[in-house]
Amino acid sequence: MSDIGTVNRNTIGLAEARRAEAKIWFESLRDRICAEVEMLEREAPADLFPGEPAVFTYKPWTRATGSGGGTGGFLSGGRLFEKIGVHTSSANGKLTPEMAKTLPGDGTQLDYVSTSISLIMHPRSPRVPTVHMNTRFLSTAQGWFGGGADLTPMLSEQRHQDAPDAAMFHDAMRRACDLHDPSYYEKYKAWADTYFYLPHRGQARGVGGIFYDHLNTGDFAKDFAFTREVGLALLDVYPKIVRKRMREPWTDAERAQQLGCRGLYVEFNLLYDRGTMFGLQTGGNTETILSSMPPLVSWA
Repeated sequence: MSDIGTVNRNTIGLAEARRAEAKIWFESLRDRICAEVEMLEREAPADLFPGEPAVFTYKPWTRATGSGGGTGGFLSGGRLFEKIGVHTSSANGKLTPEMAKTLPGDGTQLDYVSTSISLIMHPRSPRVPTVHMNTRFLSTAQGWFGGGADLTPMLSEQRHQDAPDAAMFHDAMRRACDLHDPSYYEKYKAWADTYFYLPHRGQARGVGGIFYDHLNTGDFAKDFAFTREVGLALLDVYPKIVRKRMREPWTDAERAQQLGCRGLYVEFNLLYDRGTMFGLQTGGNTETILSSMPPLVSWA
């Protein structure tokens, strides 16, 4: 028993050191993304987006179970963005035996450490797509990275792979993948196409992007570098898409399309999203977990 205890302590100690490194990155990325969003709020044309630019409010929180917590970055009622959440977290917790068996590792170690960044941006204009990104590090008996980024245009003419915004977004994700492994893009794009799909609707949530999980090549530095690249790709490409679209006026009919499309977003996040399920099942912060919900939505 003492040998097993020593192994577990050593495993957790290494995981905590790696978690600390990833946590610093996720928090620095959060700050850079929030600063870019606030700049976009200021740049938005006043004739289409009247009022004062919004800024982020930051709310620290502490876990109800285990230890750790995080910071929720919230922007609401903005000129350009109706609602945004950019959140970071870091935790030590305990899995249920059932959950442990579904994750990499020996299936018996229930203690875990984790850190992550998660964001969702809901623009006011239906001509500006919604975007989501999550990247994370989690370790039980093994450690791994996971996450990805995907784009959800609101208008039917933008919701296909050859549309300009979709092509720009996928090109950015392809470049991020190719810098680290030429096989990643096709594999992780296909995974996103499968993952961000609503079986009960028979349709995709948006135009996809990339999705990966349980990434552990045996080289922590390599896997961490790829995860950083995904975040940097999002930080580069999404503001370009926003700046291209935010000067376009929209119609009431397009706004109605947007609210209907947001319904798909709600359904996916509540029925299928792994991060939502994991967070709610492991004592995460409900306010940040459910902040992905759009502020206004409609169902036909």
